[in-house]
Amino acid sequence: MMRIVENLAAPRSWLFVPADSEKKVAKAIAGNADAIIFDLEDSVAIDRKQAARDLLKGLGPRGGGPRWWVRINPLRTDHHKPDLEVFASADFEGVVLPKAESGADVAELAHRTGNLPVHAIVTETAASLFGLLSYRDCKAPLAAMSWGAEDLSAALGAVSKYDDDGGLAFTYRLARSLTLAGAVAAGVQPIDGVFADFRDEAGLAAEARAAAREGFTGKLAIHPDQVGPINAAFTPSPDDIAHAQKIVAAFAAEPSAGVLSVDGRMVDRPHLIQAQALLARVR
Repeated sequence: MMRIVENLAAPRSWLFVPADSEKKVAKAIAGNADAIIFDLEDSVAIDRKQAARDLLKGLGPRGGGPRWWVRINPLRTDHHKPDLEVFASADFEGVVLPKAESGADVAELAHRTGNLPVHAIVTETAASLFGLLSYRDCKAPLAAMSWGAEDLSAALGAVSKYDDDGGLAFTYRLARSLTLAGAVAAGVQPIDGVFADFRDEAGLAAEARAAAREGFTGKLAIHPDQVGPINAAFTPSPDDIAHAQKIVAAFAAEPSAGVLSVDGRMVDRPHLIQAQALLARVR
C-alpha cells in the first residue's frame, strides 16, 4: 500500500531500526530522524524475521514525523519474497535494497513492489563496484544511493577496512566516492554511510560535515543519538542560505551574464548551480 507523501526535502538523517523490537520502533517513530529504515536484514536474526514482518504489518498509517522505509533482505535470498508482503499493509514510502549490484537489480525490485521508490545500498559486494554508472539508466523509481563498508570488507576478505593512520583504506574511500558520483549521475540523493562509533559525537559531526562539503546530502545513522549531529551537518546555515539567494538573484537580474560579482567575489554558472541545489535543500 503506497501512499503519496508530503512534498518534503530529501531526508538528512536515515536511521536504521531493528524491525523486531517494538520498543525501538516506537522510539524511532517518535524521534527526530527525517527517515526511518525499519531493518529486516542484518539486525534481525533469522528466527525473528517473521516477528519483525508481523510488527511492520501492524503499524498502519503514518501520522507525520519521520518518513518510513524498510530494508528488506537481498534479491535471490530465502527471506526476500516474504519481506515484500509488508508493503501491502502499512504506510511505507519506499524500500531499501541491500547488496545491490546494478540498476537492473533496482528495476527488478521495483517491478516486484509496484514501483515503490528504491534506496539502493550499492557497494556491499565485490561486483557492485563495477556497476555504479548503471543506476543512471535503470528506468525505475530510484530515490537514493548509499554505500557500506562493513559488508564490502567481509566480501573482500579484508582483515580491516582501515589503513595504518586509522582512516578508511583506499578501496573503501573509492567505494564512497563512486557512490557519490553514481548517485549524482543518476539524479538521485547521495547518502553517506554509517559512522560506527555512536558514542563519538565529535567524530560523527566532523565526518558528516565533510560529507556535506563533498556533495552528499544525507547520512545513515545506527543510533538515535546520531540523528541530531547529522541533521545539523546537512542543514544549510543562515549565512549559506543568504549567500546562495544573492547568487540566484544576481543571475536572475542578468540572465545573459557568464560571470558576476557577489559579495566581492566572482561567481559563474557552476556557483549558480551549487546555490540552487543548496536552496532546494532548505526546509
